[in-house]
Amino acid sequence: MNTTTTRSAQLKMSTFIFLFFFTWSSSFGLYALWLSQKVGLDSITIGSVFAINGVFAVILKPIYGYIMDKIGMSKWLLYFVCAVSALMAPFFVFVYQPLLLSHTTIGIVIGALYLSLGWYAGVAASESYADRFSRLYNLEFGRIRMWGSLGWAMAASVSGILFNFTPMANFLLSSGTSVLMLLMLISLKIGDAQLHSNNVISDSKIVFKDVILLLQNRKFWMFSLYVAGVAWMMFIAEQQFPRYFVSFFATKEQGNAWYGYLSTVQSGTEFIMMMFIPWLVNQYGAKKGLLFCGMVVGARLIASGLTTDPVVISIIKPLYGVEISLLLISVFKYIAEHFHKKVNATMYLLGYQAMIYVGSIVVAPPAGYLYDRIGFEHTYLLMGSCALLFTLISTFTLSRCRSARDVATPFTPVLDAVPAEPSKH
Repeated sequence: MNTTTTRSAQLKMSTFIFLFFFTWSSSFGLYALWLSQKVGLDSITIGSVFAINGVFAVILKPIYGYIMDKIGMSKWLLYFVCAVSALMAPFFVFVYQPLLLSHTTIGIVIGALYLSLGWYAGVAASESYADRFSRLYNLEFGRIRMWGSLGWAMAASVSGILFNFTPMANFLLSSGTSVLMLLMLISLKIGDAQLHSNNVISDSKIVFKDVILLLQNRKFWMFSLYVAGVAWMMFIAEQQFPRYFVSFFATKEQGNAWYGYLSTVQSGTEFIMMMFIPWLVNQYGAKKGLLFCGMVVGARLIASGLTTDPVVISIIKPLYGVEISLLLISVFKYIAEHFHKKVNATMYLLGYQAMIYVGSIVVAPPAGYLYDRIGFEHTYLLMGSCALLFTLISTFTLSRCRSARDVATPFTPVLDAVPAEPSKH
C-alpha cells in the first residue's frame, strides 16, 4: 500500500469531515436559541419542532443507510448533502423563518425536511462513510471523526458572537464553507487496492429482504433498547440545554457568548477524546464502552439538575464531548462486530441514528412540557435516573464484545449474517 497515497486520502477525508461539522456548527449549534430568541417560539412549540424534525429524520435516515449499502464507496449521496448544505443561508432567511412566523405548521414541516436531508440524515451518512473509509485503510474511525469535533469547536468559538450580531452571518458562513466541502469531496479518490478484496464492502448488495431479517434479529432490538434508554436522554436533554444554560447568566447575550465559548471547550474535549477512546474501547470492548457512556450520561444530567452555580454548569457542559466520543466509537465497533457488512450502514442509520430520533418524536414534546411545568432541574434529574437504569439493564441485554484484555480467554463473537452471503467468521 502506497503510504503517500494513503496519507493524502486520509487528509482529504479528515478535511471533509472537518468542513461538514464546521458548516453545521456555525448555524445549527445555536438552533434552539434561534427558534426561541429570533423566531419567538415557546418551549412547547420548540419541542414540537424537534419532534417533527425527528419524524423526518426517522424516515430519511434508514433510506440514506439503504442507499449507502447499495452504492458502497460511491460519493453521489454525499454530493447531494453538500448541495443541500450550501442552500442554508437562503433557506433559513427567505423560507424557514418567514414560514414559521406566518404559517407555523407548514414552516415546521418544510424545515424538518430540509434539516433531515442536510443535517440529521446527512451527518449520519457522512459518519458512516468515514467509518467505512477508516476500515478500508486500516485506520481508527476516531482519528478521522476527531476532525469533525475540531470543526465544530472552531465554528462554535465564533458562532455565539456572530449570532448576537445577526444570525444571517452564521448562515452565510455555513453556505460558504459548504462549497469548500464539496470541492474537497470531489478531490477524494479511494484507491483500487482498498476497493478490491476487502472485508468492509459486501460483494452482494443489500436487498429489502435483508432489512426485514435485520428487524427480526434480537440483537437489533437489544441494541435499540440501549439507544432508547441512554442515547434518547443524552440527545433530548441537549436539544434545549442552551436555554437552561443561558438562564444562569445575568443577560441572554452574556449567556449566548459563554455558551459559544464552552461549546468550543466541549468540542475540544471531544477532539482529544477521539484520539484516546479508541484505545480504551479496544482494551475493554465495545459493550463496556457503551455501558461507561451510559454512566457518564446519567451522572452529567443528574449533576446538571442539582447545581445552581454558573461555574459548575460550565464545568459540566464539556462532559458531553466525552459522551459523544464514547458513544460513537463504541457504536461503530459494536455494529462491525455483531452485524454483517452487507447491512452495516443500514444498521447504523436505522438501529442507531433513526432510533435516536424516534426519541425526539416520543420524548421531546413531553420533555418540553416538563421544562415549563417542573423546570429544567427536575426534568434533568428524571432523565439522568432513566439513563442509569437503562445502563444497568443493558449490562444483561447487550452482546459480549471482544477486547484486548480477552487474549488469555479468546472468544469468537456471533456475527449476524444474511442468507445471500453467510459470514465467514
